Amino acid sequence: MRDVVWAVDGCRVCGRDDWLDVISFGSVPLANGFLDPADRDREEPTFPLDVVACRGCWLMGLRHVVDPEVLFSHYVYVSSDSDLMRRHMRHIVELCVDRAGLAAGDLVVELGSNVGTQLGMFADAGMRVTGVDPARNLVEVANERGIDSIPDFFGPEVAGAIARENGPARLVLGRQCFAHIPDVHNILKGVDAVLAPDGVLAIEVPYLVDLFDRNEFDTIYHEHASYYSVGTLNHLFAAHGLRVVDVERVAVHGGSIVVFAARDAAPRNPAARDTAARDTAARDTAARDAAPRLPRPVVAELLAMEERCGLTSERAYLEFAERTRRVITAVGDLVRRLVADGRRVAGYGAPSKGTTLLQFCGLSHRELEFCSDTTTLKHGKLLPGTRIPVYSPEQARRNPPDYYVLLAWNYAEEIIRKERPYLEQGGRFIVPLPEPHIVSAESAGEYI
Repeated sequence: MRDVVWAVDGCRVCGRDDWLDVISFGSVPLANGFLDPADRDREEPTFPLDVVACRGCWLMGLRHVVDPEVLFSHYVYVSSDSDLMRRHMRHIVELCVDRAGLAAGDLVVELGSNVGTQLGMFADAGMRVTGVDPARNLVEVANERGIDSIPDFFGPEVAGAIARENGPARLVLGRQCFAHIPDVHNILKGVDAVLAPDGVLAIEVPYLVDLFDRNEFDTIYHEHASYYSVGTLNHLFAAHGLRVVDVERVAVHGGSIVVFAARDAAPRNPAARDTAARDTAARDTAARDAAPRLPRPVVAELLAMEERCGLTSERAYLEFAERTRRVITAVGDLVRRLVADGRRVAGYGAPSKGTTLLQFCGLSHRELEFCSDTTTLKHGKLLPGTRIPVYSPEQARRNPPDYYVLLAWNYAEEIIRKERPYLEQGGRFIVPLPEPHIVSAESAGEYI
C-alpha cells in the first residue's frame, strides 16, 4: 500500500532545509473527514500536524504532506453562497477586470474552481471560462451549471491542453486553493503554459499577518499546506519569471490577500489610451493598456510592514505559538465549565476550521450536543475526531442550546445579525478567537 503522508524534505518555495519548529498539534484526523453515523465506532486515520517555518524565505507550512488524492478527490467544502461571500466574489470580478484589463471574450481559467460559482460571475460579465478542480463531485455540479470544468489537478499538462483548445488566458485565478497545494512550482509551470504574454495571475490566500494578529490557529489543518506572506509569494513568483504588481487586502476567511503577478517580460509602462473611446474595441484596448505591469506602491509598503511585524525573524512565529497554546486552554476550559454548570452547548457551523478548533481544544460530543451547518453534504454526518452530529439549521432551531460556539467566526457579523432573535430569547454566542468571549443580546452591538 502506497504511503499517503510524507515528511517535507525541503521548503516548497526556496528548497532550503532549515526549519524553525513553530508548534505541533499532534496527530489528528482530517478536518473534512466527516463520518457516517454507522461508522461512529470506527477508528479514524490520523496524520501529524506539525507547523514549521523556513528560515530561508519565511514560508510557514506543515512539516508533513497528506496525499492530495486523499484530501481532494471527493470534497465536502462547497463555495459559500452567503451574502458576504457573494459580495466578495463580485468584488473579485471587478478587481480582476481592472487589474488584468479583462474584456468580453477573454479567457479566464480558475484553479480550484469548486462548483463554479466564481467563474459563473466572470461568465455573466462576458468572459469565456474554464475551471480545473480535482474534486470530481464538485466538477460534476459545475458542469451541470454550464461552467466548463475539468476534474483534474492543475498543472502544465492540463493547462497546455486548455491553451491549445481555447487559446491563452488573459487571467489565471486561484481563490483560497493555492495554500492547499504542496507542489506550487508545478502549478506555476501550468500558469506559464496557459497565461497570455500580457496576462495576469491572481492568487487569493489567507494572509499570514492576519493569521498572527487574530490568532487564527484553527485555520491550520492538513489541507492548508502553506501560510503565505507577500514576501514569500514574491520570492516564489520571481523564480518563475513573474513579478508581483499589486496586492489587495480583503476581509474574507479571517483576512486574506489577493496578489496580482505579471510576466517579467510583459510591457513595463504601456501607454494608457483614451478611456473615453467611442467604440467598445477601443475601450477594451484602453483597459488592457491601463492594467498594471510595474509594482504599485502597496507592494513595497506591505513588504516593509511584514518586516516590522517580525515575519523575517523567529520572533513572530514563536509568539504566535505561545498565544495559540493559551487560547486553546481558555476555550476548552470555558466550554467545560458551562457544561458542568448544566448549560447546553452546541456549535454554529461545521467548517474545517471548526472541526480543527474542537479537536485542538479537546472538545467532543460529550460537551457539544450538535453542530448546525447549512451544507447539505454534511447533514447527518459526524464531525471527525469529535463524533459531534451535524444538524441542519431547521433541526437545530427546534431545540436551540443555551450557548453556540461560533465555529464559523469568519461570518460573525452576518450570523449574529441573522440570529438576533436567538440572542433576544436569552441565547449566547461564544466567539473563540482571537480571545474567547461571550456575545449576548446586550453586547451584540459590536457585531451589528
